[in-house]
Amino acid sequence: MTGSRATATPAAEIAPAELTRARIDRAGVACLLVATLGWGLNWPIVKLLLQEWPPLFARGSAGLVAAAVLATLAALKGERLLPARGSRWRLAWAAFTNVFAFMGFSTLALLWLKAGEAALLVYTMPVWAVLFAWPVLGARPSLRSTLALVLCLAGTLILFGDSLAAFDAAKLPGVAFALAAAVLFAIGTVTGRGGVPLPPIANTAWQVGLGSAPMIVLSLAFEQPRLGALSATGLAAWIYMTAVPMGLCYLAWFAAVRRLSPSTAATGSLLVPLIGVLAAAPILGEAITPAAVAAMVLVLSGVALVVTQRGTPLSPGRPAAD
Repeated sequence: MTGSRATATPAAEIAPAELTRARIDRAGVACLLVATLGWGLNWPIVKLLLQEWPPLFARGSAGLVAAAVLATLAALKGERLLPARGSRWRLAWAAFTNVFAFMGFSTLALLWLKAGEAALLVYTMPVWAVLFAWPVLGARPSLRSTLALVLCLAGTLILFGDSLAAFDAAKLPGVAFALAAAVLFAIGTVTGRGGVPLPPIANTAWQVGLGSAPMIVLSLAFEQPRLGALSATGLAAWIYMTAVPMGLCYLAWFAAVRRLSPSTAATGSLLVPLIGVLAAAPILGEAITPAAVAAMVLVLSGVALVVTQRGTPLSPGRPAAD
């Protein structure tokens, strides 16, 4: 009886921690799926909006409104709104990489590139994230995560393969903006794991607001937007962009990054261009080709390898849990 109690006690003590870790992992995966679904649907929706408003103004105005709504929500919940003085540069860097570079640069790339070309380059981000995570966090890529990256990138190449032959010198500015978005977002993912010392909603409000404000300034200087050009369809698209990609998706993404490894979060984000292509069929009437089906199989297989991986390290000897 004594031996039985001795063996039962450690199991009873360990089980709650394991269950908590499993719940945190599932929460991270759920947040990642919310972010990728919302951003993926935004590709065809923003294409509708850009027929009526210029890119930086559309993105920036949606972001500023989303930031105001998030700040109000944070205040109603009693969250601390003002960042500590020592964290302001960190907050500015996070806003630059997570919002301005990712949204702004990828949108600017569309001035020179087709949507498929821009998506192909922007979503090389997981490769950069895994590479940066090795020296920065000591998170050496495992064989499983490497295979997942290969599958996801192969699927993305198949999905947008027809665009590769069209690259020429006139498109170099777009290539530069798209790669800058990918590299800077990856750096932000890896270096931002410590986070800004603010509650989550207030933190997101600051990042979205600070990242969106320069887009408005640049738009007013170079785009000359016409407010009256927006139709009912354009207004609906703008409302979606404000509420989901610029609001909910960032909350979900930051939550996912806190709970998952950089390579897991980055690889899961490759669902975004895939969802965009699939959503473009009903929204824009674009056909789903055999290449799109093959890409879906490859990308989903790669994502499944990563998100079902147990004990993915955040750093040496540390499990993927808060």
